[in-house]
Amino acid sequence: MRSRRMAAAVTTLAVVASGLVSAAVIGVGPVLADHCDPAEATQSPQASQTQQPDQNQDQGQQQDQNQDQGQNQDQGQQQDQDQQGQQQDQQNDQQNTGQADDEQQAPQGGGIALLDPAQPPETDAPAAPEADAPEPEQSAETFGRRRGGNQSTRTPSPSPSQTQNPDDGGEPSPTGSASPSASPTGTGGAEEECADLGPFPEDFVDIRQVAPVNNDARTGRNGSRGTFVSQCGTNRNGHNNPDNFIVAPGVSNGAHHLHDYVGNLSTDAFSTDESLAAAGTTCRLGDKSTYFWPVLRDRRSDANATDPDGNVGQVLRPRSVTLQFRGNATSRVVEMPRFIRIITGDAKAATNGGANAKAGWSCSGFQNRISPDKYTLCPRGSQVLRILDFPSCWDGQNTDSANHRTHVVFPGQGGACPQGTRAIPQLRMTLAYNVPQGPSYAVDAFPEQKHNPVTDHGDFANVMPDRLMQFVVSCINRGRRC
Repeated sequence: MRSRRMAAAVTTLAVVASGLVSAAVIGVGPVLADHCDPAEATQSPQASQTQQPDQNQDQGQQQDQNQDQGQNQDQGQQQDQDQQGQQQDQQNDQQNTGQADDEQQAPQGGGIALLDPAQPPETDAPAAPEADAPEPEQSAETFGRRRGGNQSTRTPSPSPSQTQNPDDGGEPSPTGSASPSASPTGTGGAEEECADLGPFPEDFVDIRQVAPVNNDARTGRNGSRGTFVSQCGTNRNGHNNPDNFIVAPGVSNGAHHLHDYVGNLSTDAFSTDESLAAAGTTCRLGDKSTYFWPVLRDRRSDANATDPDGNVGQVLRPRSVTLQFRGNATSRVVEMPRFIRIITGDAKAATNGGANAKAGWSCSGFQNRISPDKYTLCPRGSQVLRILDFPSCWDGQNTDSANHRTHVVFPGQGGACPQGTRAIPQLRMTLAYNVPQGPSYAVDAFPEQKHNPVTDHGDFANVMPDRLMQFVVSCINRGRRC
């Protein structure tokens, strides 16, 4: 009888212990990451799931110790309780059935294993490391950063205040609605601490998955085959500001993102024809034109973390900048007027739609593969390229227009300029960067654009001396490379 009572006591405690272990296993969910980095946040559930068996084992060992203590106590307290021992045997049979059910549910705890967005799109994600293991370098602080405010989302819907020209200087609309976020979110108040700043894993593509294209029209007999390259450096002098005198004249931080400048040394929000003409330049041959574009950032860095527009990361200076003026496929080119302003792309294409988008992402060695809407992941030794083509069919009268587009438009599909326009030298910017491996970089953008790669754009104002412009046109029309 004594051994029977001991067995009953041990079984009772085992049932209670197994219930606690099952409750712990079933109740544990993904741990909310204490940062806004999707590359790390998606690893948290895996790490939690990996740790769970060890936690269960530790809890089981602790419960075994409790059972041993309870067994000793029961031996002294239940010497004359034979009848209770018999009743306990009946309860054991009933509870053992429930214990078996709990043990079947136990392995379900932990959370859902998610793919690591720091991996190239065509490869499977590796198993998540243990929680106490060091984090992989390339996924550290890759995409987002801690910010106050409500949880942002992947694809904002256009609002009336967002349907503006690129770099129009207007404040981004805080009321833009959006679709569900692509990155995992936590629960409770922690969700409000982080805003997904972008970019997102789906914004990247392996360059080898981009289909080859040929966007250049074939040059005909009457076309102009020559080129001229203006050598202006890579902005080693650190000329940067978040202004745009073309679309937001006189407005400081009118662009809400940082620009790199080469050429004219004075360009800012308050530039005029007179100030540009009087300034110095980084270009050869006296080219005082201003060339500018939004900077690219290493998103693994916490640099600029307090930026109110969410442009976080270390600025990456281009390794090379090629400013090439090209001809027209069907005609000779004419001189562009001094102080003409030309823009390409749409800084708000993520909300405006792609009608004016002109982004071109590629890799060195893969220039025949150009992605219009995704950042490119390049093989080791290959540089990320931004290829920005400008419109080149001028109305023959104006140096600017209300929307900064109608005075200079793009050629048609065959390369000919629309009726009523004249072909001028077409500017092509090619910017080359060394970036960290993996989806670790982003272009500066308006906050509501979430650093979408489709928003890449460029700006240009011609301040070449008249004689230099004549030389450019002569080189292009004669088929020379200058």
